[in-house]
Amino acid sequence: MIKFKERIAQMVEEQIKEITQISLLELMEYIEVPKNLANGDYAFPCFRLAKVLKKSPAQIAQDLANTMKMDEEVIEKIEVAGGYINFFIKKEILTKEVIQEFVQGKENYGKSELGKGKKIVIDYSAPNIAKPFHIGHLRSTVIGGALYRIYQYLGYQITGVNHLGDYGTQFGKLIEGYLRWGEEYNLDQDPIGELTKIYIRINELCKQDENVLQACRDNFKKLEDGDETCIALWERFRALSLQEFQKVYDVLGSKFDSWNGEAFYSDKMPEVITLLEKSGRLIESQGAKIIDLETEGINTPCIIQKSNGSSTYATRDLAAILYRARTYDFDKALYVTSYEQVLHFKQVFAVAKLLGIDEKYTKGLEHVSFGMVLLPTGKMSTREGTSIRLEELLQEAVNRAKIIIEQKNPNLENKEEVAKKVGVGAVIFNDLSNSRIKDEIFDWDQILNFQGETGPYIQYTYVRTKSILEKVEPLPEGIEIDVTLLEDEHSQMLLKIIYGFQDTLIQVTEKNEPSILSRYLLDLAKAFSSFYQENRIVGEKQNLQEARAYLTNLVGQVLKIGAELLGMEMPEKM
Repeated sequence: MIKFKERIAQMVEEQIKEITQISLLELMEYIEVPKNLANGDYAFPCFRLAKVLKKSPAQIAQDLANTMKMDEEVIEKIEVAGGYINFFIKKEILTKEVIQEFVQGKENYGKSELGKGKKIVIDYSAPNIAKPFHIGHLRSTVIGGALYRIYQYLGYQITGVNHLGDYGTQFGKLIEGYLRWGEEYNLDQDPIGELTKIYIRINELCKQDENVLQACRDNFKKLEDGDETCIALWERFRALSLQEFQKVYDVLGSKFDSWNGEAFYSDKMPEVITLLEKSGRLIESQGAKIIDLETEGINTPCIIQKSNGSSTYATRDLAAILYRARTYDFDKALYVTSYEQVLHFKQVFAVAKLLGIDEKYTKGLEHVSFGMVLLPTGKMSTREGTSIRLEELLQEAVNRAKIIIEQKNPNLENKEEVAKKVGVGAVIFNDLSNSRIKDEIFDWDQILNFQGETGPYIQYTYVRTKSILEKVEPLPEGIEIDVTLLEDEHSQMLLKIIYGFQDTLIQVTEKNEPSILSRYLLDLAKAFSSFYQENRIVGEKQNLQEARAYLTNLVGQVLKIGAELLGMEMPEKM
């Protein structure tokens, strides 16, 4: 495939290589893609050259354009607009490139071996045992799942880890609550619901009685020390919880390569403490063992062991880093959790450098943070009973989707199946359509809005392409297409967007930001809508119909590939 950005960067480099040390790679990063076709297919901004060349960006752009040797194989013309040099790709070349790549790739269009030989561990979802799988866990699950699929599509070897919250003081509380009132609750009928009631009740009692809180802490210490009663209860809570979680994962299509949660590392923590003691940085403070991180610019110390001898989240995460480095030999380890844990991971990543492992592993640690999902009334809390169960949300989305589908297409077959794809897809796309770091107010009307920039809009556009193609079967082969018939503005905009698909996926992995792909799919769907309004497809002369039909097929296939990488399923009819 011709790399247009690289060819343009080479043209610029030839002009400035004797007066600046800017590399070809840097020049490629400078190049932008204008939204308006009138400004060319690519633009090179000259603002960063102003300091080096001691001229205005507009003058630099004009001087470079006047003397630049044009790559006539791919460039049709060059224009200057202010501080930008605008490059226009030959329409026939762009069209041929996209079609040839699609003929070769088809359902694997945009796939790459870019990540071949590189290993990535993605830690995501990680719900807490014995607590509801609520809307707050959706973000980690779908962001992590999208990154898993996109990295894998680009050739990386991925290990997806569901680091279950199956350890910690909350289990001491749950054990205490169950021992006091267990006979009042039917865990077999509604395990998560009943365990949540116990958890809320014991929390209220802990607020009133410090002795009860201490008993809960003691229970967790007993669990760590191997107390049979505590272990038996913990195992039951875990098994019941996993059974309930799997129902949600089945609906979302989520899969994991490892289910090793916090408890898995319980026998691996002593080694962490031994290694930290050898580093000379582990000190005692008020009976606890800590690492002072002021020299690393972190004012809050990292607690490695509590004063009662029990472990912390940090200890378990450090044990996990050791285990994953040895087991998976990762190049990158991504932790997909809320931004509330930014300090925690800063501490853990800083302390990991004291474990004596290869610098490759500590450099590869990355916290992929995201904003919270909030109710209009504020933050959700399991202990306060204000969380929304994800299973209920997804079912409600499916129900609402079914009502809309029945109104729009009462004779549609497989309504249940289509409603599931549309409803669940709406929830997933809503979560992935905006920057992950932003907080999200959870609002039924917004999350299930089937108009505008939504998942159902992407799905509807795909279904429209399928409907058009049914009327022009058999579909022509790409090699038969007269590319000169796709030089109108709307066709070229579609081809330009399609050409950028692989670059879009690479950008997602560079920033660990799935919303880049979501916005891309919206741009493609909108561009197709404009194309469809301005260009008749069915009923045109044979060669023109074939060209436009083939472009329609391209759009549909890229929408399908992109949506599935996000975790959505595409219905064939709506």
